[in-house]
Amino acid sequence: MTGQDVGDPQWSDWMAAAQAGDQQAFVRLLSVALPIVRRMVAKRRQGLRDQEDVVQEVLLTLHVVRHTYDPARPFLPWLAAIVAHRCADAGRRDTHRVRQTSNIDDLPETIGAVETNMLAMDSAALHRAMATLPEGQRKALELVKLREMSLSEASTASGMSEGALKVAVHRAIKALKGILGP
Repeated sequence: MTGQDVGDPQWSDWMAAAQAGDQQAFVRLLSVALPIVRRMVAKRRQGLRDQEDVVQEVLLTLHVVRHTYDPARPFLPWLAAIVAHRCADAGRRDTHRVRQTSNIDDLPETIGAVETNMLAMDSAALHRAMATLPEGQRKALELVKLREMSLSEASTASGMSEGALKVAVHRAIKALKGILGP
């Protein structure tokens, strides 16, 4: 075995020297460990494009947590644990990303029927139907739904309580559905 073979005890010595502040020992260790880390990540992240990103995360983690390494123990299993954790983190990110994205082509149309679109466009019919509502229901519907006021704002503007506004809006919508159809 040479100084660059997998699991060489010299790795532990280099890491101990790096912990003591020897920058060149750390550079030697990284240069020897880099191809090993790439193979480990490639095995765990087969076919995924983010392998080099994960390798960089492993090297950064190695740098940040090097003070936690115990030189009396083998270096390679410690490194393998870091690789496993960073690959698991990447897998969780992938899962999170997939959950938050959706293909827009898979979404159904919201209003696909022509009749529904025509009804939505017939504002004159809506105004006629609203004119048949009792004053309180019409005012509540106008403030809360058409002007998009909060219940608190609509209550102040109309003098009605928030509870009364909710009931009036509900009854107005129910009445409009009866007049205009489903």
